[in-house]
Amino acid sequence: MFKRYLEDHIKRDITDKMAFISGPRQVGKTTIAKALGRKYFPNTYSYLNWDNRQDRKAIMAGIFESDKKLVIFDEIHKYKNWKNYLKGEFDKYHDRFSIVVTGSARLDLYRKGGDSLLGRYHPYRMHPLSVAELSGESFQSLPHNELKFSSAHIEELKQLMKFGGFPEMCLKKDERELRRWHNERTDLIIKEDIRDIEAIRDISALQVLAELLPQKVGSLFSLNSLKEDLQVSHKTLASWVDVLEKFYYHYRIYPFQSTRVKSLRKEPKLYLWDWSEVEDEYARFENIVASHLLKLCHFLHDIDGYSAELYYIRDKEQREVDFLVSAGGKPWFCVEVKNSPGSIPSSLKYFSTRLKIPFSYVVVRDDGVDFLKNSVRVISASKFLSGLV
Repeated sequence: MFKRYLEDHIKRDITDKMAFISGPRQVGKTTIAKALGRKYFPNTYSYLNWDNRQDRKAIMAGIFESDKKLVIFDEIHKYKNWKNYLKGEFDKYHDRFSIVVTGSARLDLYRKGGDSLLGRYHPYRMHPLSVAELSGESFQSLPHNELKFSSAHIEELKQLMKFGGFPEMCLKKDERELRRWHNERTDLIIKEDIRDIEAIRDISALQVLAELLPQKVGSLFSLNSLKEDLQVSHKTLASWVDVLEKFYYHYRIYPFQSTRVKSLRKEPKLYLWDWSEVEDEYARFENIVASHLLKLCHFLHDIDGYSAELYYIRDKEQREVDFLVSAGGKPWFCVEVKNSPGSIPSSLKYFSTRLKIPFSYVVVRDDGVDFLKNSVRVISASKFLSGLV
């Protein structure tokens, strides 16, 4: 297995703080943590999994092997008092060993509210594989500068489109195994991860909700459209959607707000972390672009400290642009997703001018496309995505 994109950054940061690695189940969190151990702490790292009975006893007793230089805690957020526990162990032993914490829930959400760990950790949100990561390209751009692209990576994009970005399935490239994996992964998220922490009575209805969400990808996401299907209250449905998002089943992006345009105020667009579950080809293509852009934003925030965010743009006149990436609260670049090059969308030109967006891209599925027209760069996804993270 090749080196994952966060490895060097985590290694650098654990010299003085804990590393919190969160992300979807099976995205490679444990793999990268153990790879750090094998590579930089050979024979001197310890892996403790809260779901393992013996490891749980050792954790609760606060017993660590004296010769270890790295301790990995996996799924410890399932322990009610995990924050205070880690605070105590870090304060006691940070001169003796480094600490890496991995979890399949949103650790950035669970740690809120009287955060006793403040100043003691760096958070990392780990994403699935991307075109740049598969092809070995490194990110070369800086916020508010034009993105830099090298060459197109057509086969890598095809591989990701078909098998998704989760390492096991992406690298195995087996359609039968992928179908089985989809079923098992959703069951594990709902019946193990969520049930271990969240007090949800109707797990079967939550599973039905998860089965309905892939059909909502790329469109405005309204809870009202799902209430009748599930026959639950708005409040209950909203909490279920939040829980699935907390456990990295899906994510939502919201409209960019500016006094320069009359924007919609509420409705988000929804995308899946595992875009291979999306049956509609165009929706899957839009999802994969969204996921690459979100990975870029999280990377810039978690690694370099930039306040990068992903939005879409839509106003009351129904003009819309698929994506806008901002940095420091200011627009950086916008992206419109299309199957093939054609005329430049009028909404893209309108918002680019109105919001003073420095760079605009039309990203297309067709290969071999890269030209500039009316200050908009029309470019193949296989080349555009290789310039991200």
